[in-house]
Amino acid sequence: MFGKNTKVDIELNRDVEQLIKSGGKEKILPIVQAGEPVLRQQTAAYDGQLSKHTLAKLIDTMRTTMLEAPGVGLAATQIGLGLALAVVEDHVRDDEDDPREIAEFPFHVIINPKYTPVGEKTASFYEGCLSFDGYQAVRRRWLDVNAEWDDENGKHHKERLHGWPARIFQHETDHLSGELYIDKAEIRSLATNENLEDFWAEDPVPTEAAEELGFEL
Repeated sequence: MFGKNTKVDIELNRDVEQLIKSGGKEKILPIVQAGEPVLRQQTAAYDGQLSKHTLAKLIDTMRTTMLEAPGVGLAATQIGLGLALAVVEDHVRDDEDDPREIAEFPFHVIINPKYTPVGEKTASFYEGCLSFDGYQAVRRRWLDVNAEWDDENGKHHKERLHGWPARIFQHETDHLSGELYIDKAEIRSLATNENLEDFWAEDPVPTEAAEELGFEL
């Protein structure tokens, strides 16, 4: 539960309402790109600073913006808002044998999220970011994590995540502490989306890319 003694921050609430309105009828906001300071700032913990009505509209707008991009996650910092809040959603693809272990990850609002690794297994795959548009790079992530977050109603959740859902959760949670995936990616793997599709998309495991581009998995 969010703190019982917290009060709506009137000024912040007003600013968020203006941000939501800027998305127009389509409810699509511009996504902040790398280099803007908000992406490098530690977010403020969410503790009820917004009215329920404003929070609901913000979540709806963030989800619409995420899906339109398209993406599988969107942190508040990516729309210029320094609150510890993100939305995530992903669905199973046609290929059931995908080594990335993509799994159904229904829509979640993750507020004040955090994670801890389970075991020592990691996986390295190409990863992208809506705030580093047009590029992807190989990033090593924990294969399993214990995830914790609050939902929009203040209910606390704990869940063990595996594979691609675990990667998504790590990616979005890192955003809220000012980290971009590229910070710890294999820089020599960096590729435009077009080159990734042309050269390395056939096998999701980037073994050939590592050999040709000169980085270690």
